[in-house]
Order: sequence, then C-alpha cells, then structure tokens
Amino acid sequence: MRWLIGCLINAVLFMALAGYFHENFVLTGYMAALQASILLSILNVLVRPLLILFTLPVTVITMGLFLFVINAITLELTDWLMGDAFEINGFGMALFFAVLMSLVNVIIQKTILRPARESKK
Repeated sequence: MRWLIGCLINAVLFMALAGYFHENFVLTGYMAALQASILLSILNVLVRPLLILFTLPVTVITMGLFLFVINAITLELTDWLMGDAFEINGFGMALFFAVLMSLVNVIIQKTILRPARESKK
C-alpha cells in the first residue's frame, strides 16, 4: 500500500512539475505520469542500488550529496524509457527535479504520512 501511495504522490508531483515547468518538462497526460512514476519506482529498486554501489566512494566524499545525481540519472533513464510521453530537457533540469522531488517527498512523509501512521497505532 505504501508503494502505491508513493507512486501516486510522484505522479501528482510529475503533473505539477509539468504544469509549472512546461518548457523544460513535457508530460502527455495523467496516465503517462502514472506510468513514469511506476517505472521510476522500478528503476529505484533495480538500478539505483547498483549505481549507489558503483559510486560509493564519490557518495562518501560528497557526504551523500551525490545521491541527488543518482536520482537525476534514474529520472533520465525514465525519460529515455518512456519516449515522447515523458521528456526532461537536460541533465541540469533532471538534477533540479531530483532535489525538488526529494524535498517534497520528505515534507509529505513528515507532515502527512507519519502522523497518519502514528494515529493508527
């Protein structure tokens, strides 16, 4: 259930980013947002751990900031696999979106999802 909620949150975030940054981020519709979100979550499970393992020295030297670059790489992979339905113009914009998505996900986790889980206990 948490995975599905995370995918829906990312799909809504993709739609918001596409609306706000329409020149740098193209999304053909809400189904493309949902598909991109599911694909991104699959890439985060399969590819991201390998990228982290291969870049561990750089990640340690940068005190974890290189993880944003890894998130941007997974966004670029999602862009490549989705074709014209999901387009991010440039790696810099993907890095910006990775940082923005991380911040929004942390805020949602701390303010909405964690209090909801604690109230169920």
